[in-house]
Amino acid sequence: MEFLSGNFLCETIVPKGELIVSRTDLKGNITYANETFALISGYEVDELIGRSHNIVRHPDMPKVIFKELWEDLKSKGSWSGIVKNLRKDEGFYWVFAEISGVFKDGKLVEYKSVRTPISFDEKLKYQLLYDELKKQNNEPIRKVVYQ
Repeated sequence: MEFLSGNFLCETIVPKGELIVSRTDLKGNITYANETFALISGYEVDELIGRSHNIVRHPDMPKVIFKELWEDLKSKGSWSGIVKNLRKDEGFYWVFAEISGVFKDGKLVEYKSVRTPISFDEKLKYQLLYDELKKQNNEPIRKVVYQ
């Protein structure tokens, strides 16, 4: 596998056909991360286990998206949407995320998440949408500085 990476403004492209998979406890702490998750995020699997999934939360993501995510998980048992994630080296990657509850003997015990690549057009659409959502909610919007 070959990944394009860098830092801050450099995007890591999630290859087609790759699945990023993780599981968390009910508080959002990572209990399982596949090797693809580690490679794409720039962490080692051991660095991810036990950490909050927020470790990959990109500052471009509006808080309202995560509020919706947790509300949907509690009310519907699942959530799906487009997410921009932060790499360890401060680069980023975009994914379509599907999150659902895992039940044992009828009791919710953890969450599983499967993330897949999205198109360039989707990335552009959602970056603009997320900038607007942040603006509407008085959250700081990303600043690009050219030298």
